[in-house]
Amino acid sequence: MNRFTKWAILGIISCLAGLLVGCASSSLVDLWHDPGFQAPPLSKMLVIAVRKEGAKRRIWEDAFSKELAKHGVTAVQSYTLFADAPPDTDQVASSVVANGFDGIMVIFKLPTESNAQFIQGYTTTEQDMRYSFYWQRYWTSYREIDHPGYVDTQRVVVRSIEVSTTGKNGKLIWCATSKTPDPGAVTDLQAGIADLTISELAQKKIIGPKK
Repeated sequence: MNRFTKWAILGIISCLAGLLVGCASSSLVDLWHDPGFQAPPLSKMLVIAVRKEGAKRRIWEDAFSKELAKHGVTAVQSYTLFADAPPDTDQVASSVVANGFDGIMVIFKLPTESNAQFIQGYTTTEQDMRYSFYWQRYWTSYREIDHPGYVDTQRVVVRSIEVSTTGKNGKLIWCATSKTPDPGAVTDLQAGIADLTISELAQKKIIGPKK
């Protein structure tokens, strides 16, 4: 393998690595649901993203509301009712009565985690070809290059998603934790987590269109 070919291959590998990082996806862990939930699927929900930043709050609530609508659920973003800040408990209770919500979804951020992983070192062989004017021929030599191992630390952003029923028997019926590695390199973060969450809720028949 000549030097040009080696660098071309390394370039391709670097590009692929960049794509993999850019496509890093979120996952849902610690899923729980109430096995005793027998009520009709939730069909009208209030979506609350607990974020101080108004723009981020709107982005999260829009993403989850959009996914809920795909499954026939009427979803209302809390910022359309409480523009200045996420509603407190009393405001939520009043909103439930006034708007007839049968479910509430709350998304909030948990402390960020760090995952450390040791990347094993490796050795490559480099080919070097030189031309000798004295002998009028090419000489080929080889040398080994050691690439030492290293510790790669990855930042993981963690969020909690909770779904509760309303009314006199209102209670928590589903919750999960989402984990997103290296979120700065992920596109459509909110949409990806929303899709995972709402698909799981639909599968468990916790949400659905009003009948």
